[in-house]
Amino acid sequence: MIIIRRNDRLAIIIIITLSIVVFLLVTMMRRVKLDIDFGFDTHVFPAISATLNSIVSVLLLLGLWFVKKRKLAAHQNTMLSAVVFSVLFLITYVLYHFTTVETAFGGTGTIKTVYYIILFSHIGLAGIILPFILYAVYRGLTADYQRHKRLTRWVWPVWFYVSVTGVIVYFMISPYY
Repeated sequence: MIIIRRNDRLAIIIIITLSIVVFLLVTMMRRVKLDIDFGFDTHVFPAISATLNSIVSVLLLLGLWFVKKRKLAAHQNTMLSAVVFSVLFLITYVLYHFTTVETAFGGTGTIKTVYYIILFSHIGLAGIILPFILYAVYRGLTADYQRHKRLTRWVWPVWFYVSVTGVIVYFMISPYY
């Protein structure tokens, strides 16, 4: 298992900085469009993002199973893999939104209402969960298991919800790309 030396001050600086950078990127990508020729149709990015989010969801479930079975090294490796796949998701998500005009949801009636309820809850929770995920990872890596466990009791379900609803949103909007 990986255990790092505890340095709360540095960890908080890194966590806050990363969270602010990601927030600014996500905020800017709606307003700024970059003219980058990738040499392929950028509408492939949402499918890649949804695939990565699906992998994150599976890894989160697997990580939960490992910790329940007291397989702590496997739990740590699985959860760190979930973080890596989340970073890859974020990269593809930001690349798509910085280079492609937004797609509007074309459904009507009840399905449109359901879509927007899922979308807005997804966006809201995704916007606030990142620093808490990073802090939970830090607590796990510093072997502060009591704080890690207390924090992940509510961070894990929110992270899982965000990853699953990201995939649902993709499937609901994909016919309109």
